Amino acid sequence: MKTVIGMTEEVSIIGERSKRVAARVDTGATRSSIDVVLAHELGLGPTLKTVKVKSASGSTVRGVIKTKIIIANRKIKASFTLADRRHMKYKVLVGQNILKRGFLIDTAK
Repeated sequence: MKTVIGMTEEVSIIGERSKRVAARVDTGATRSSIDVVLAHELGLGPTLKTVKVKSASGSTVRGVIKTKIIIANRKIKASFTLADRRHMKYKVLVGQNILKRGFLIDTAK
């Protein structure tokens, strides 16, 4: 059974501390991403490796962490790249690495 979510979802990020935040769902993003300041605030880490990420603003090298996220009442352990998202509306971006675990996106939701 697939879980239907919208283009934005309230999610809980679970680390040493937990926090509910609004996240942007991005079917074009291979990996999920979290703001580096938020990750530090929640005690997420350690950085497991670095990866090269291509985006509209060019290529960057980012650290990768693993943490738990609750989305649509489902708890999932997933990897997130660390990004500077302080100027963006959403501090968390949910990408394909989470979406392929049984989620459907309803753009009207």
